[in-house]
Amino acid sequence: MRIKLMLAAALAAAVAVSASAVVGAEPTASSAGKKRPKLTITKGDFGPVLTNGRGRALYVFTSDSGKTSNCYGECARAWPPYIVKRKPRAVGDARGGLVGTTRRTDGRLQATYAGHPVYYYIADKAPGQVLCQAVQEFGGFWYVIRASGKVVR
Repeated sequence: MRIKLMLAAALAAAVAVSASAVVGAEPTASSAGKKRPKLTITKGDFGPVLTNGRGRALYVFTSDSGKTSNCYGECARAWPPYIVKRKPRAVGDARGGLVGTTRRTDGRLQATYAGHPVYYYIADKAPGQVLCQAVQEFGGFWYVIRASGKVVR
């Protein structure tokens, strides 16, 4: 009986680890709170641009006011904010001094770069993929961003 309990506990632990890997997948960066989310630079169709730790492109929204996000509701469903549990770390060519966070109206933390909240585009799936560069939607333009913090126009 004791061996069955130990096997059941080991199986439950293995399932929990597998589930946390799936649950911690992007677009959030909160995989069990142990690893800091990352911002890095990945080469794609628009050259080297800011991405999350898995190479998924991040965009800025021109209708945001400084570090304050103006993308909620339908906008946030199309352009999910990069939600983090704590300040991301810069990796590779991303600049640590440009990385930060901002508090959204729902209390969650959103990653920022060069003082701008950053977002995904829902249809971008592959590393470096950029499907909605310089598109006007939800009252502003969406741009990918360089390591320098400047938008790609």
